[in-house]
Amino acid sequence: MIHHTARGLLVFAALGLSGCTAFSPDGGMTTVSELTSQTIKKDVAFVRTPEVAGAVDARVRQLLSRTLTAETAVQIALLNNKGLQAAYNELALAETDLVEQSLPANPVFSISRISGNGASEIERQVVGDILALATLPFRSEIARDRFRQAQLRAALATLRLAADVRRAYIRAVAGNEMVALLTDAKATAESTAQLAVKLGETGSVNKLDQAREQVFYAETTADLATARQATTSAREKLARLMGLWDDGLDFRLPNALPSLPRRPQALPSIEADAVAHRIDLQIARLELAALAKSLNLTEATRFVTLLDLAGISRRTQDPEGAPFRERGFDVQFQIPIFDGGEVRVRQAAETYNLAFNRLTERAVNIRSEARDAYRVYRSTYDIAGHYQREILPLRKIITEEMQLRFSSMQVDIFALLTEARQRLASLRGAIDARQNFFLAQSDLQTAVNGGGSLAGAGDTSTTIAAAAPAEGGH
Repeated sequence: MIHHTARGLLVFAALGLSGCTAFSPDGGMTTVSELTSQTIKKDVAFVRTPEVAGAVDARVRQLLSRTLTAETAVQIALLNNKGLQAAYNELALAETDLVEQSLPANPVFSISRISGNGASEIERQVVGDILALATLPFRSEIARDRFRQAQLRAALATLRLAADVRRAYIRAVAGNEMVALLTDAKATAESTAQLAVKLGETGSVNKLDQAREQVFYAETTADLATARQATTSAREKLARLMGLWDDGLDFRLPNALPSLPRRPQALPSIEADAVAHRIDLQIARLELAALAKSLNLTEATRFVTLLDLAGISRRTQDPEGAPFRERGFDVQFQIPIFDGGEVRVRQAAETYNLAFNRLTERAVNIRSEARDAYRVYRSTYDIAGHYQREILPLRKIITEEMQLRFSSMQVDIFALLTEARQRLASLRGAIDARQNFFLAQSDLQTAVNGGGSLAGAGDTSTTIAAAAPAEGGH
């Protein structure tokens, strides 16, 4: 009997091993790479060997050797950011869970020896978890869904980093443009303030006009200091996101934001695109599917949560007689007297309902986020275009006319300076408008593909420990 029992356990184990999952060569990065290349057209790398690390370092140095664009900054971050590498490490750990869940429970071998008064007894047992073997295909399928979720989470972390880099890049470049504008304005204001003081000494300018020029110079100086600090902070944030060390902090950025595109994007199906492509929604869908399978597994193992089969071989040595051998088996299972599994089934059902409601809420929010992001995108484009087509050209005409009138002595210098202050305000407004447009453009891409800050990110990762058989596997 012991031989037949052991043989049965080995057959069960062989059947389980036939469906085992092996480790992939890239730690599950193929899906992440495909999603990233399709969405943001960038390369990703999981640095696991010195050779890959050397290739990544060379690529980063090459990209840093020229003035950065938003695209090259994103590419550097995807290759060099250690936080993203940690997310890929989590993906590799998730693959270990997948492989572990595809393996049958190891049989337990035990041997005991009892002796006394010249007699001895040796007992050998091999114990196998039959319930774990029976539910192995279901648990393996659930584990594959969980691993798919982990791949999507790694892709989501990639997109989130790319979105953060774009925002930091836009703010840093807009800061450079604002600093250059205010530097020129400060120099002009300083000269004007000094002129006002000299004219005041001759009595040509009263104290009110002197104070106006001096306070404009003082305010411009404060604005310039504030702009420099904001630009420095934006540059440091960009450096952090790109994962740069000391030798890469001298990267070059443009002095101004690019011009507006000739026409805005037309996205008539923005809501449908967001629902179809948002990675966080795909994660929630997979979670719901995994919970449904877990609920079925819980119901299937509702009454029996422990089923162990042991093959026993016992050899007894009696000093008064010949030794003899005994063989048999032992079966252990729980008797559902007090707990008939209703608690676990109810927990699984409510957890599924929770995930379903979270998924529905997320879909509603995504549609709204997409609509709002597109409206902001279009309005910021219109505002920035209004500055570019209407306000700045009119300001230029006014400045030229004021200079002509000043040359013909029709207006005094203070009228010209007043116009210069107004033109400076328009130029600052134009820079802010273009910055807001490019930020809105980045947010629009995030709203369609995912990668933004999720208010309920923790809610989509609902677990259901009660769905697995108690003490019934890995």
